Amino acid sequence: MPRNTWLMAISLSVIIVLLSNVAYYFLTKKTLEDALNHEMRAVAKQIEFSVEQSRLGSEKFQEQIGRELRIVAIAAQYALDPDVEKVTNEQLKELSAKIGVSHITLMKRTEDNIILYKSSDENELGKGTKTWDPWYVAFNQLFDDKQVKIDWLGQTLPNFWSGPFEVASTDPDHIYKWGYYHDGTTNYIIDPYVNYTTLAEYEKLTGTNQLIDKSIKNSDSLLEATVFNPSTFGKGSFDTVNEDGEVQGHLLQKDIFYGSYLYEADNDVQNVTKAYKSGNVISAKENINGKHVLKMFIPVLTADNGASIVDENGEPIHGYVLSLVSDYQVIQERLDSQFLNIAIVIFLITGISILIATFAMRYFHQSREKMVQVTQQTYVDEINSMFQSIRAQRHDFLNHVQTIHSLAELNKSKELVAYTKELTGEIRLMNDIINIGNPAIAALIRSKISQAESYRIAFSCSFSGLNRLEMGLKTLDVNRMLGNLIDNAFDEVMKYAEDSREVELSGRQMDGFIEFCISNTCMNAHEVKDKPLFEAGFTTKNDAHQGLGLFTVKSITEHYKGTIQVNVESENRITFYIRIPH
Repeated sequence: MPRNTWLMAISLSVIIVLLSNVAYYFLTKKTLEDALNHEMRAVAKQIEFSVEQSRLGSEKFQEQIGRELRIVAIAAQYALDPDVEKVTNEQLKELSAKIGVSHITLMKRTEDNIILYKSSDENELGKGTKTWDPWYVAFNQLFDDKQVKIDWLGQTLPNFWSGPFEVASTDPDHIYKWGYYHDGTTNYIIDPYVNYTTLAEYEKLTGTNQLIDKSIKNSDSLLEATVFNPSTFGKGSFDTVNEDGEVQGHLLQKDIFYGSYLYEADNDVQNVTKAYKSGNVISAKENINGKHVLKMFIPVLTADNGASIVDENGEPIHGYVLSLVSDYQVIQERLDSQFLNIAIVIFLITGISILIATFAMRYFHQSREKMVQVTQQTYVDEINSMFQSIRAQRHDFLNHVQTIHSLAELNKSKELVAYTKELTGEIRLMNDIINIGNPAIAALIRSKISQAESYRIAFSCSFSGLNRLEMGLKTLDVNRMLGNLIDNAFDEVMKYAEDSREVELSGRQMDGFIEFCISNTCMNAHEVKDKPLFEAGFTTKNDAHQGLGLFTVKSITEHYKGTIQVNVESENRITFYIRIPH
């Protein structure tokens, strides 16, 4: 193989290896990213389940507290005078301590307000509720109808209503849950309430934040998990100022339910909103706190509109967004580690492949050179055989003349005619072979004629124009094609009786192409034609043939951009046409 061809082959191999490595790099990166996403989804499912359990459990727990507050209010009603003017604050302090609630307040209705009139908590006394929307509406409905009918948060029971845990307007540093009872037998609403401690202990027991901390601790890549309120996140503070000028926060509108929020990015608000509204998981790569991180925003829909999730107006919503932050550098480290190992393997495999290819090319060269040598030797032998036949004819010429003379003297006219006919036929056959015009092809045909005579095959051939074989078609390749075609024909006709062994070969060169045609006896030719005759390894012979003859013929024909065609002239005859352009 020329040096340039070797260089091109090696360069192509190097390019293929480099492209394979690049493709593997990005494929592995994609696989690792998918694995990280899958890992984060699994963690998200755990947190989601914990959040739902905590949320639903918290609402059930608040409902139970509400029922207990109603019982406390009824008990207080029996212990107190029905006229608010006859109840003292000291009585309420004693009663709240005895019943086990934080405080008890009695609410009195005036012409234009509802006042916290008597209370065990001095901070409550004298406060109006007119600005407490929609709580003020609920209070009026209790006074008027003894039943709350507002379409808002809270728990409605007979003669009773309770809102969710919230920051106290009269004590912004504390969170309480209030219950309000009025059955018409008193001129006041009984308002017992408890602090947030009990619910905080319950939420701690449910372990959502603990689960988040544990998940972060046990993960190589998880950095942070946050449960966002999609309606209030990013909209600033919802604090208000009470009558005493104190800033009052609102528990219901908090923007983060669970987890921490240390990895802040500019697009977080947009991504939280987009995830919640579209219902699709949103992923974003960010550089935060010196880390390259991957943030996922996963929308979670709830089965009900519970009191634990509300919008900026306090209206219940039906979902939240879970955000997970993972360290993207973990992917790069895993990728570098895997790529290094694979690069070593690829390098070894590439080296071994090059060695195998080198040995294969050497073997191919040796085999090709050996095949050329064998073909050349056959060519020389066949040429020598043809020349030997010509010399034998010349050597025997005197004997032929003497025999003719003797037969003429003896008046053996019939024998003389028969003898000369046989002699002229041999001379004509030899002249036809010589007149082929191409010594190598002539030598091959002479050899095959001798072989046909020994096999008792009727082999006829005719050629024209092969003395002009100059269009780039190698004589060696022509002999390979003709030799395989003739051998294949001889093998086929040898299956039949002597009188059916017929093979015809013709070749001609015309302007634009060279054509060869070989026809032979073939029983059931139509069936044979439909078989994969030109596939490597296919053979119709019963002995140990390799099935490479017709495959070789087709390969040479296609190499010279030629065509090969199989025709069935009759049921018992098959013909192969080869046409090669030049």
